[in-house]
Amino acid sequence: MANTKSAKKAIRVIAKKTEVNKDRRSRMRTFVRKVEEAIASGDKSAAESALRDAQPEIMRAAQKGVIHKNTASRKVSRFAQRVKALA
Repeated sequence: MANTKSAKKAIRVIAKKTEVNKDRRSRMRTFVRKVEEAIASGDKSAAESALRDAQPEIMRAAQKGVIHKNTASRKVSRFAQRVKALA
C-alpha cells in the first residue's frame, strides 16, 4: 500500500486513466465487432458503412495510447481488404 501523499495520488490518477482506457477499448471493440458481423453476413454495403464508422474509432484508440499505432493501421488495412473481397 502507498505511504506517501504523492503515491496515494498516483494510485487515484492511474485508476481514473485505467477506467477511461477501458471505456475506449470497449467502444473500439464494439465498432470492430460490427464490422466483423457485417463481413460475416456478406452484405458489402453494410460492411463498408461499418468500416467507415470503425476506422476513426480504431485510430482514436491508437492516438490515445490504448493500442499501438501499427496495430490500429494493421486492423484497418485487413478490414479494408476483407470488405473489398466481398464483391
